[in-house]
Amino acid sequence: MSEVDLSSLVLSWIASYGAPMVGGLLFLGGLGLPLPGTLIVVASGAFIRQSLLDVTSTPLLGYLGTISGDTLLYGIGYFASAHIQARFGQTAAWKSAHNLFSRRGAWAIFLTRWLLTALAFPVTLIAGSNRYPFRKFILFDFLGELVWVALYGGLGYAFGSQWELISQFISDFSGFVMGGLALGAGVYLLLKFGRKPALKRSGSA
Repeated sequence: MSEVDLSSLVLSWIASYGAPMVGGLLFLGGLGLPLPGTLIVVASGAFIRQSLLDVTSTPLLGYLGTISGDTLLYGIGYFASAHIQARFGQTAAWKSAHNLFSRRGAWAIFLTRWLLTALAFPVTLIAGSNRYPFRKFILFDFLGELVWVALYGGLGYAFGSQWELISQFISDFSGFVMGGLALGAGVYLLLKFGRKPALKRSGSA
């Protein structure tokens, strides 16, 4: 199924089953299923303005759904930490991610809830498998998801019938930010690991 077909199917479910479907879909998205979460939130805001969804239950169930999904995924990472560490713990990529998360864990959780949403799944698993304190995780998860639901749902409500353009802009902007982060990470690793051989050669000479 193509991304367009999936989006159309999801929107038809929301139109048919209302706020409970929004909560259920965002719960599954929080678990890591490849659902268009931001599209769901933006469209829900627009549907509320068009009186197709309830103004109270829709954001509430959506918020609770995504929090529940995040919490369950954290638990999976927590209780499967031995398996995850055995599988990925000795790789350079996992060690780098572990070190980065240890230094910027709170910001990583918060930003991946609403801005860098493509990284929400691995960050949540890392938080659980690294036994990041649950109270801190849930605090920044609450805050980040609140921004996500309020900001993107509010944009969908504000722009009404133009919500699809807003959703596309958000997707493009998020992709631009992710590309910038990937480029920055590549430059950092190149500078960090590319200098060592040169330093050794110069020292031995």
